[in-house]
Amino acid sequence: MSATADTAQAHPSALQREGHGRARQQRRVVTRAPWILLAPFLALFALTFIFPIIAAVGSSFTKVTRSGLFGETGVHSGFAGFENYARALGDGSFLASIGRVLLFGVVQVPVMIALCTVLALLLESASAKWPGFFRAAYFMPYGVPGVIATILWSFLYVPGLSPIVDAATSVGLTVNFLGPDTVLWSIANIVTWSYTGYNMLIVIAQLKSIPGEIYEAARVDGAGPFRVAWTIQLPLIRPALVLTTVFSIIGTLQLFAEAQVLQTVAPAVDSQYTPNLSAYTTAFAYNDYNVAAAQAVLIALAAFILSFTFLRFTNRKSS
Repeated sequence: MSATADTAQAHPSALQREGHGRARQQRRVVTRAPWILLAPFLALFALTFIFPIIAAVGSSFTKVTRSGLFGETGVHSGFAGFENYARALGDGSFLASIGRVLLFGVVQVPVMIALCTVLALLLESASAKWPGFFRAAYFMPYGVPGVIATILWSFLYVPGLSPIVDAATSVGLTVNFLGPDTVLWSIANIVTWSYTGYNMLIVIAQLKSIPGEIYEAARVDGAGPFRVAWTIQLPLIRPALVLTTVFSIIGTLQLFAEAQVLQTVAPAVDSQYTPNLSAYTTAFAYNDYNVAAAQAVLIALAAFILSFTFLRFTNRKSS
């Protein structure tokens, strides 16, 4: 009997082998299932995000040479090294546009972050009335496309159409929202109006995650609303403030629709007023796609460097 048992253990039955095979198959199915579910997203992500980035970087290092008077004898592509980047950085208008949006961001981003934080704290206070209604009202401008928002605000900027300009003129004041010194801040007003509500909701979501026990302990200690906001809420919503600031920094370098629309009514806004508008003009007005690709890569690098620097600064300050 022992010899028969030893033989059965040494040579598993067909039923045991089938069980092991099914277990291996189930493990393979469990391992593959997440990738199968993620495949549509990964394919779309690669098609619309990864491949365009690779194509843009490759184009920025490419030089196209046309032979003949009109290029009729052939078009040849070759490696250009950093020639396209040198041409992009040698363009004074492109560099001026970068400086312009940096000035824009230094002023507009802190104002918007402070405004959305104040709104979030007010709407989440115990004395707030109809907070749901006001949250929806403040968020509503974000649902308006940037082009439409700029057109709407242009009616308040253009003399002869703007009731604000007409009212100022009637009392002897000269107001020019679209002048060389003011049009940048008119754009900042549009951006602040559009995105403050969106950032406010991110801050509110962080506020709602604060445990109620902390508020109860603060009330027991006699803390008033201002002290609660300053010593409890603001420190605990720091991750949301960092996130919204990073989003705003990236969005600043991506300014495009507002400047492009205001071109039609503001002579001070030229075709290279912002970096994105400059790259667009280089590509589709001057047909220099390789330099435009270099400009786009430089814009992306600037956004990455500024965001990384801000994150390093905030992390070092908190530690």
